[in-house]
Amino acid sequence: MLQIISTKGRFVNRRDFLKLTGSSVALGTIGSAFPSILKNETVLANIDKYEYVVVLMLENRSFDNMLGYLYSPGELTNGQSFEGVAGKNLSNPLNINPNDTIYSRDSIKVYPDSIMTNPSPDPGEEYPHVNTQLFGTILPDSNKYRHISTMQPPFNEPFPVPDTASMKGFVTDYIYYFKLYFGRYPKDDEYKIIMSCFPPSAVPVISTLAKEFAVCDHWYSAVPSQTYCNRSFFNAASSWGFVNNAPSERWVQNAAPTVYNRLSEVGVPWKVYFDILDIIPATLLLHLPALIKHLDRFCSFDKFLNDVKNGDLPKYSFVEPRMHWFHNDEHPPDEGSLQNTNFPGPSNVLAGEQLIHTVYEAIKNSDSKNNNYKNTLLIITYDEHGGCYDHVPPVRVTPPYLNIPVPYTHGNEMGFNFDRSGIRVPAVLVSAYLKKNTVINTTIEHTSVIKTLKEKFGFNHLTNRDEFNPTSLNNVFNLDTPRDRSTWPVTVPRPFKNYGDREFFDNELLTGFQRGLVVIAMKHANINEPVPQTVGDALEILQRVKQVMFPGFCF
Repeated sequence: MLQIISTKGRFVNRRDFLKLTGSSVALGTIGSAFPSILKNETVLANIDKYEYVVVLMLENRSFDNMLGYLYSPGELTNGQSFEGVAGKNLSNPLNINPNDTIYSRDSIKVYPDSIMTNPSPDPGEEYPHVNTQLFGTILPDSNKYRHISTMQPPFNEPFPVPDTASMKGFVTDYIYYFKLYFGRYPKDDEYKIIMSCFPPSAVPVISTLAKEFAVCDHWYSAVPSQTYCNRSFFNAASSWGFVNNAPSERWVQNAAPTVYNRLSEVGVPWKVYFDILDIIPATLLLHLPALIKHLDRFCSFDKFLNDVKNGDLPKYSFVEPRMHWFHNDEHPPDEGSLQNTNFPGPSNVLAGEQLIHTVYEAIKNSDSKNNNYKNTLLIITYDEHGGCYDHVPPVRVTPPYLNIPVPYTHGNEMGFNFDRSGIRVPAVLVSAYLKKNTVINTTIEHTSVIKTLKEKFGFNHLTNRDEFNPTSLNNVFNLDTPRDRSTWPVTVPRPFKNYGDREFFDNELLTGFQRGLVVIAMKHANINEPVPQTVGDALEILQRVKQVMFPGFCF
C-alpha cells in the first residue's frame, strides 16, 4: 500500500491520507515534500507494488560490456526496442600518432568475448581518460604521456563540448594508458580487448534476470569518472565537488547528507550490508561525517541473508560486494596486479555472478509476512563504466548545486560542471510486477533511485540533481497482479574456482581502488604510516582503524 510520512514521521496509508485531505486536495495541492506522487496517477497506481527496495551495486562495467549482446535483432516482440551491440557495425578508430607507433589496423570492431578477466589491465577511468573515451581528444597532446596527477587543463575535454559524444576514443585511450604503465605500446591482442563485450552465455545470471524481468538500456552513471564520486552521487546526489578518486584522503571531508539521513528523518528503516572480510564498509568510509551516528545500520552480508529469510529487512537495503580479499565486485584487474607473478586469477566476473545469484535466490525464496518475493524490488546495477566500451553517448543532467559547498568554494575539480552524466551502466530490475522480456528505454540516472524513494516515503530532496531528475522507477511496473514464484527463473552461475588460500590472497597487490579506500580509512583515524601494498597488510590497517574509530562496535 502507498505509505506517506506525516510531519511526525508516522506512516499514513493511501486510503487514510485521502480521507484526511480529500482526494482533490491530495492530488493537487499538498506541499512540496511529495508533489510528484500527488500529481502523477501512474506513480499512485504503481507505488503500492513494492514495500522493500534492495540495491546491489557492483563495480566498473559498462552496459555494452555486460549486456550489449543480450538481445539479437528481431528477438523482441510487441514493438520493443533494445539499444545493444548485436547486428551493428560498431568500431573505434586507432587515432595513434604515426610518430609514436604504427599499427596494422585502422579500427577495432566490437566483438563477443568470454575471457572473464577482461579488460585486463584495468582501463583508464578518471575524468580526463573518460573525456578521451567520449570525444576522442587528448588536450593538450602532452596529457597522453602523463599520470592523472600531472595532467593539464582542459583535461582532454574539447571546447566547445559537443552536444553528442562520438564514443570513438576508447581504443586510443586504452593504448596510451597501457603505454603509461608498462612503458611499451600494447600488441594487437592486448588493446583490442577494450572493445570486447560478454554474450549472455558468458554471464548467464545477470542475463537471465535481465530477460526474465526488466533491463534498463538507458541507465547512466552520475559522473563521467570513477567509483568514489559515482557511489557518492548514488547515495547523496553529490560528490562534494570531486570528480576523481585521488587524492583519496580528501574524501574524509565529504559531508554531503545522504539518502540514509533523509530516510532516518522520516522514520524509514534502512541498512547497508557488506562483506565483513572488508572490515569497514566503503559506504561508511565515503560518508562518515553524515553517517557516524548510524553505525548500527551497517551489517554483514550474512545478516542480509538472514534478514531476507526471517522477514527482517528494512525498507531500504544497500548491498556492497566484497572489495578487498578475493573480491567479487567484478572490478577489472589493476595494472599492478598484472605485475604480480603470483596472480593467476585476477578480478573474475564470475565471482560477481555468484553474488548476484545469491542475492536473487534469497529474495526469490523469501516468504515472510513482511518482506517477501512479491513486495521486494531488487535493483542490480554498477557504479560506473570503468573505462569499458559503450556506444551510447551520455546525457545532460542538472548540476547538484548552484554554489559549491564549503570548503570547495574555489570550484569543481578539473573545472567540471557536473552537467554531463556518466556512461551507461548495466541495470536490471527484479519484481513480481514486471513482465518477462521487459525493456525500459527511459533515460535513468543513478539519482533516479533517490527520487524513487522520495516519492515512496515522502522525504525532502538532497540536491538539485535528484530534485530535478525527471525519472523515477515508480513508472516501470507493467503487471497489475504479482507473478507467481513458479514463473521466476532459476539462475545457474558458471562454475568458478577459488584460486588460492588465505595466504595467497593476503599477498595480492592492492589495486589503486583498494589502496584508495585504505588511505581514506587511515586519514579518518589519523594513522600516518606508509600505505600498505598488499591485501593482507591493508586488512591489518583496516582492523586497526576500526578499533580506533569504532571501539567496541561490531558491524
